Amino acid sequence: MTATTRRGDPVARHRARRTVVRDRHGVAGYTVALALLVLSYALCATQRSTDPSPFAFLLILATVAVIFHVTAVRAMIQHVAWVVLAAAAVATTLGTVFGAAGHVLDVVFSTASMLALLVAPAAIVAHQAKRRGFNLEALLATITAYVLVGLFFAFLFNLLSLVTSTPMFGEGSEESLSNQLFFSFTTLTTTGYGNIAPVTAGSQAVAVAEAITGQLFLITAVARIMRGTGDRSAIDRARTATPEEIS
Repeated sequence: MTATTRRGDPVARHRARRTVVRDRHGVAGYTVALALLVLSYALCATQRSTDPSPFAFLLILATVAVIFHVTAVRAMIQHVAWVVLAAAAVATTLGTVFGAAGHVLDVVFSTASMLALLVAPAAIVAHQAKRRGFNLEALLATITAYVLVGLFFAFLFNLLSLVTSTPMFGEGSEESLSNQLFFSFTTLTTTGYGNIAPVTAGSQAVAVAEAITGQLFLITAVARIMRGTGDRSAIDRARTATPEEIS
């Protein structure tokens, strides 16, 4: 096959255009998801109590909807997800408008947020595992999944705090979603400032699980980058190869 034939192949040109459009679509989608996550983080960081913010929950639902769209999960799953997300959004909005509050509602918000934050990174990982080459979309997908994992563990800590009577960080520390969020990300990144630490057995076990998850995630992400770089280099070599080298 000559270089001229390869350049003039309409099927190859069509596939290349589809790849470019798909990559741009993914970059835009993950950019929107990251922006929503930043807003969710900001709302949670201002919570000086353990009560989850309903507005943060709505942003999390919107983030999951965007991620499901970008990762192109099965149509049936998307339809079911849209119905569940829409119902949760309507219920949350009505509850906020009519001033619904209480411990049980806080537990529901925390649990629902945690579940939403669990399925979203799973969808990203499953989608990226099928891709080849490392580009801006893969980088944004990795960052998005990493932030989602940190938020998931933050709400897991929050749920443990809501269902147990013992303060998570002991009597001398503020028991708030803000502190739980801060502790989650310092644990995920294994920064460990040491200014706050869990004192209950359940929260300590979750902290260990999060630290291990953070390390495994980073190892996997680096492997993904190296594999993608190798695949991209091979593709570039094939594109620039001469007819003599191909034959």
